[in-house]
Amino acid sequence: MPKTFQTSQWLPFPVPVVFAFFANPQNLPPLMPAWQKTRIEELQLKAPPQPPAGSPARLGTGVGTTMILSFRALPGIPMRLNWHATIKEFEWNDHFCDEQVSGPFHTWRHCHSVKAETRDGVDGTLVTDRVDYQVAGGPLGGLIHFMMGSVPFMAVFRIRHSQTEKLLPVYAQHLALRSLR
Repeated sequence: MPKTFQTSQWLPFPVPVVFAFFANPQNLPPLMPAWQKTRIEELQLKAPPQPPAGSPARLGTGVGTTMILSFRALPGIPMRLNWHATIKEFEWNDHFCDEQVSGPFHTWRHCHSVKAETRDGVDGTLVTDRVDYQVAGGPLGGLIHFMMGSVPFMAVFRIRHSQTEKLLPVYAQHLALRSLR
């Protein structure tokens, strides 16, 4: 049975910076739980449309980009799983969506969207992640999901949000320094 998980995070950075951060595939492994030891095994970039004027992005995951990640499925277990995904939608400073080609889920579609939002007088960006998925394993997979609920997703996205708060300021500073050259 299809499931949906959705979460949001507000960040005190402008939309173009936040979007550029998430659209750069090299930023994905550091956002994953450290125990997973996520690696990009293969990356075939398809150029996205030209970024809007003034955009800090130079690299993005355009429609047709494919990536194979490997990661540990359980803490302390050295066995690695592969996850092959492709970008199906991409619109600068709005959203991009990836879909699993093969991997641990029966189906997986993850859309990352951004929109400008001001909070307490501070301009920033609201990032929303929506994951539509089905677990693999038929009835057994359904039982596992029923027993675990969305707890694993919440844990992974808590880590992702925490890592984003640490890494995005460094990324934004790098973009600012690069623009001065």
